[in-house]
Amino acid sequence: MDRVRGRTVVVTGGARGIGFATAKALLVRGALVVIGDRDAAALHEAVAELSLTGAVLGYPLDVANRDSFAQFLGLARSGSGGGIDVMINNAGVMPVGPFTDQPAQAIRSALEVNLYGVLNGCQLVLPEMVARRRGHIVNIASMAGVMAIPGQVVYAATKYGVVGLSVALADEIAPHGVQVSVVLPPFTQTDLIAGTKASGVGRPVEPDVVAAAIVSALDKPRTQVSVPRPARFVGPVVSMLGARGRRWFNRRIGADTLLLDDIDHAERAFYERRAQSAMGVVER
Repeated sequence: MDRVRGRTVVVTGGARGIGFATAKALLVRGALVVIGDRDAAALHEAVAELSLTGAVLGYPLDVANRDSFAQFLGLARSGSGGGIDVMINNAGVMPVGPFTDQPAQAIRSALEVNLYGVLNGCQLVLPEMVARRRGHIVNIASMAGVMAIPGQVVYAATKYGVVGLSVALADEIAPHGVQVSVVLPPFTQTDLIAGTKASGVGRPVEPDVVAAAIVSALDKPRTQVSVPRPARFVGPVVSMLGARGRRWFNRRIGADTLLLDDIDHAERAFYERRAQSAMGVVER
């Protein structure tokens, strides 16, 4: 059974990065894709480009605003002429740097978008999936959700939350025929890593690599999907190390300073401003 072709798939944060790459990969497979993004101009451009590949719709969306999310899903249903088969909760922001330097607005934005936004998406789409006894929710977390490093305190807190809610939800709704997966990418070549050093542990993968893993999770559902797949063994092992072992490991791979001292703040400034104000639809 083809779990992608002909299905209506919703992707949040679909105008850029992993969301855009995932939408494109799904269109190639014959899905009807509905993308949402808070940046109306970027959304318009993304829909125009994606429409060259397949059937795509796009609507403004602030995942942290429950009313906005509900309205978006209503438009997705009416635009597609049916129910939502797959929900991909991808929208996210990544504040980095010393925890004590994080502005309150940056902390709030990360929690609202990365965690509350995922909870919104899951709770709003689940009733129809449970009623039909089929559907698949894919939540995009991060390797930071199983293996946190210095400089990622807030981001790791949100992504640990996404991993936990996804695993618990997968087991809770399994009797209703609905699948839940959580995808754990490493650093990915998107705006999220602007100004960080792309070497060693920080060497990023391309968004289409993560997109391929997401599509694979739809083809063969499983709860946790690490990118690359062998990485699924690293996080649990590191998390079981004592403090000395964990800190030695971070120094060994260069993760101890990667997001603290090795940041080009001038290069990253544009993203930090955008991340701190990541709530509300932006019309430009």
